[in-house]
Amino acid sequence: MANSIKIINEKCVGCQMCAKACPFNAISMIERPEQEHSKKFMLASIDLNRCTYCGTCSQTCKFNAIELKKDVPMTSIDKSLYKGVWVFAEQRHGVIHRVSYELLNKGKYLAKEYGTTLSAVLIGDNIKSKAQELINRGADKVYVCDDPIFIEFQEDPYSLVFSHLIEKEKPEIILIGATDIGRSFAPRVAAKIKTGLTADCISLEVDTQTRNLKQTRPAFGGNIMATIMTPEHRPQMSTVRHKVFKEVQVEEGRTGEIIDFKIDAKTIINRTKFLGFMKDESICIDISDADIVVSGGRGVGSAEGFKLLKELADLLGGAVGASRAAVDTGWIPYSHQIGQTGKTVSPKIYIACGISGNIQHNVGVNADIIVAINKDSSCYMMQTATYALEGDLFEIIPNIIKEIKSCKCN
Repeated sequence: MANSIKIINEKCVGCQMCAKACPFNAISMIERPEQEHSKKFMLASIDLNRCTYCGTCSQTCKFNAIELKKDVPMTSIDKSLYKGVWVFAEQRHGVIHRVSYELLNKGKYLAKEYGTTLSAVLIGDNIKSKAQELINRGADKVYVCDDPIFIEFQEDPYSLVFSHLIEKEKPEIILIGATDIGRSFAPRVAAKIKTGLTADCISLEVDTQTRNLKQTRPAFGGNIMATIMTPEHRPQMSTVRHKVFKEVQVEEGRTGEIIDFKIDAKTIINRTKFLGFMKDESICIDISDADIVVSGGRGVGSAEGFKLLKELADLLGGAVGASRAAVDTGWIPYSHQIGQTGKTVSPKIYIACGISGNIQHNVGVNADIIVAINKDSSCYMMQTATYALEGDLFEIIPNIIKEIKSCKCN
């Protein structure tokens, strides 16, 4: 089911009341075609990329010239028109996020299965020089949207230009990182192009008979894994968690096509104002990239307890993580949270301190070795850890720190 809205030309008198009333600036006035009525009248025109079908305009119009219908059966689309696998190459301040390289790796596999090409979409300011880097990582084509309006990420301009590009080129599959940017940006794009979106995927496979993408993600609080498909719409869109797939290898000198996509910045209506970028100073090493993560849960007891974990992490050259319980209590910022509602980590060693290990947390941990420290030997984390240390973490960790310092001195 879908919504539809249209101007009834015979009733519209060009009074502009609907344009003034629209909260989304989706209505403009255009010249009326010569064959209709008198030239002195203008005609309302609705931009469906901006319209949210809120009904304000139809309620305002005194001439019943706007026809709004909700929950109209959707017409079927010609899926054969949609071809290619796309990866949104997320960047901030000219640095491409590593999840983009992970998606290019999976994108290469999907493109091979679908018998099609792999493309990357790069949006930013003075960013075209980064296109070859994406080609070296497997992209056959790179669409570059380079304009000063994209210097900082903002949802309105980014979602508008991306949706315009999608409507023009018609890709079959779109992959976006489930980062702060991706989670904010992808739903807006999906809504504009009227397709489905599966968020926080941890697996992507192909149904070769139907060409439907099988998108698997945690559901019902992480208690089950749900596989979702988009059989009636295209493109098929997924956001994928960082560290779920391995990065694609660099192939220096690889050739590909760089395509400039221009859009008139004057046509972009941005409802927000960028004030500034504040870096999280609490993170020395990004937990998503760390080889060693020392993570704390409810058992750490307080914000003061995390100082002990940080001391251990610093000695090991690692990063500090946390469970949702510790973050919700306010002991440590959200940027340290690991799990279904936080980040995914793939360290060589994961040290879980005072973490019981519910499934919502464990879905974010993909470690080679897990060391659990807990008083409760029956909890899931202790039962499944590579090494389980039963006892008070405030006695065990200081002894570990003492031994590490002793080894470094020798």
